[in-house]
Amino acid sequence: MEDEQRPSTTDPIDDRIDRRAFLQHASAGVLALSLPPISFKEKQMGVVVHSYASRWNSKVESKKYPGFSNAMDMLEHCYEIGAGGIQVGVKDWTADFAKKIRERREKLGLYLEGSIALPGKAEDVSRFEQEVISAKEAGAQVLRTVCLNGRRYETFHSNDEFLEFHKNTLTSLRLAEAVVRKNKVKLAVENHKDWRTNELLGIIQQLNSEWIGVTLDFGNSISLMEEPMEVTRMLARYAFSTHVKDMGVDEYADGFLLSEVPLGTGILDLSSMVEMCKKLSPDVTFNLEMITRDPLEIPCLTDDYWSTFEGVSATSLARTMRMVRLKKSKTALPRVSQLGAEDRLALEEQNIVSSLAYSKTTLGLK
Repeated sequence: MEDEQRPSTTDPIDDRIDRRAFLQHASAGVLALSLPPISFKEKQMGVVVHSYASRWNSKVESKKYPGFSNAMDMLEHCYEIGAGGIQVGVKDWTADFAKKIRERREKLGLYLEGSIALPGKAEDVSRFEQEVISAKEAGAQVLRTVCLNGRRYETFHSNDEFLEFHKNTLTSLRLAEAVVRKNKVKLAVENHKDWRTNELLGIIQQLNSEWIGVTLDFGNSISLMEEPMEVTRMLARYAFSTHVKDMGVDEYADGFLLSEVPLGTGILDLSSMVEMCKKLSPDVTFNLEMITRDPLEIPCLTDDYWSTFEGVSATSLARTMRMVRLKKSKTALPRVSQLGAEDRLALEEQNIVSSLAYSKTTLGLK
């Protein structure tokens, strides 16, 4: 059956589209000739809830960095530090809470994006739809989701396991698509250290829905041996939302280390990536995901890492490791596990505030 076909993992990226999509694109192209150019709707950068990994539901008794107990706390704080909006989980929101978020958000002039879990099976659809309705009531027009909460190279240890995940993902997204189409809310699937770009594109094009697009993460795909600018070029036209981050890299015995670092201090060409997103998706939002944590280990020199990457050429590994060696950090990548709770909260806030400042002074998001 179509759902059970092996997903392509070969290079180069397959950018084919079906006949219906072709006709839609062709018609849009003809129409565009008679319309004035589309300009990007300038917005301040928002903040993803994961940027506050330490502060969200924190139990630390801190007067300077009190924990966020819910989305309202985060909304108020992000307004204070000059963010343009927030992307936050919408699980278990009541209608009353959604209304309060809408009222306060509108008063502050911030945007809201939801983060939502896909329905795994038919029995989950009612839960999913209730969360969609709550998010829409609060003013969210885009909901970010992931297909895998973990990392591909840590979760799966055979290609058969990955193919089963691929099949189940298509089932989940079809269930979700019917709900977001009914409620007229966009669902944005993140490249979350699970899909290589051609695989995610294949899924988006197979669903062929105006309500299903992408949350383009600027740095995640490095962990899957992909080049960030190429990932941006291929996914930006499908992007409803983004996770903007900068990355630091270094070598270690089994591969390389990958770490979020404050915007402007890492290896990514952020200005070009932002401009490409503006050009290809004028309505896209830019959300900071600056996770203050120890570097992630990408064990790309081990056999197990490659168990789900049939057809990916050795060139991808060679290119990535060459990039790591050329661009590795001149100082040790930041680590926080040795810090006390208050110091970790302080560093988290410093990283977010400095990144927001960079987005305004250098990326033009103000």
